[in-house]
Formats: sequence, structure tokens, C-alpha cells
Amino acid sequence: MENIKKYLSKYNKKILVRLKQLKGTPYSVAAGFACGVAISFTPFIGFHLILAAITAWFIRGNIVSSALGTLIGNPWTFPFIWIAVLSTGNFLLGNGNMDNVNFLKIFEKSGEAVMTLNFKNFGHDVWPIIYPMMVGCIPYYIVSWFVSYKLIKSAMDKLEQRRLKRQTLKGNKI
Repeated sequence: MENIKKYLSKYNKKILVRLKQLKGTPYSVAAGFACGVAISFTPFIGFHLILAAITAWFIRGNIVSSALGTLIGNPWTFPFIWIAVLSTGNFLLGNGNMDNVNFLKIFEKSGEAVMTLNFKNFGHDVWPIIYPMMVGCIPYYIVSWFVSYKLIKSAMDKLEQRRLKRQTLKGNKI
């Protein structure tokens, strides 16, 4: 467990260092990152980078940091995200519990429909799963945006304060 904490701490520091190197205000970097995190909770696999960039651009966030934010959605987190989003969507829509959903099959069929522009089976096979996921992602989208924005903005502000303090100390030594 201790090794996992060290790894996560190292990973978080690397992300903060990368974010700090980006051009932009703490707001734009944090808002862009939050857009990427929030988009990761949507069922639009394959479009996360594009949607995060559009969302970040729309609110004047940093587009590169939005791409970094989408890393929250990855092969280790997606199964948990999908289950949570689908369950929440079914709850909000008043649907019964849908056990044994094969997400790989659903995303394969939806990707196939988009690539071939053949939506014949989309309504029958994919829509009953994607629609509740679209509804269920809304609360996660909102909460994850605000939480990640607040965390990154706070960290960016602290890094900026440290930098200014170091500059002040260097200025006093000369």
C-alpha cells in the first residue's frame, strides 16, 4: 500500500509540473484540465480529446491541459466509470438494474455504426445502454469538473506563490 501511495504522489507531482510548464493563467490551465477530467465521464469513447478541447476552448481554458485531464479516463478507470455512470443513469431514468452488460460489445457496435454510417442496429443494441450513460454522466461531469478545477487551481496558485517567494528571496540576496 505504501508503494502505491508513493507512486500516486510521484504521478501527481509529474502532472503538476507539466501543468505548471504550460502557458496560461492558473485559471486557464485548471479549467482546461477540469474539462478533460469531466469529459472522461462521458460515454463518447474516441472523442474525449476532441470534446475536451472544444469545451476548454469554449470556456477559455488551456487546450493542452484538457488533453492531460482526459488521462483520468484510462483502461484501469473506464470500467468503474462506465458502471457508475450506467447505474446512475438507470436510477435517474427509473430503469431497472441492467446486469451483465458487455461494454466492449456495446462500444464495438457503436464504433462500427459510426465508422460505416450504418445505424440500423444502433437503436436496438446500443441506444438502450448509451442513453442511460449519457444521462448518468451529467452529475459526474459537473462534480468532477468543479472538484478537479478547485484542486488544480489551488495547486497552481501555491506553485505560483512559491515561485514568487523564491524570486523575492533571490532579489533580496543580490
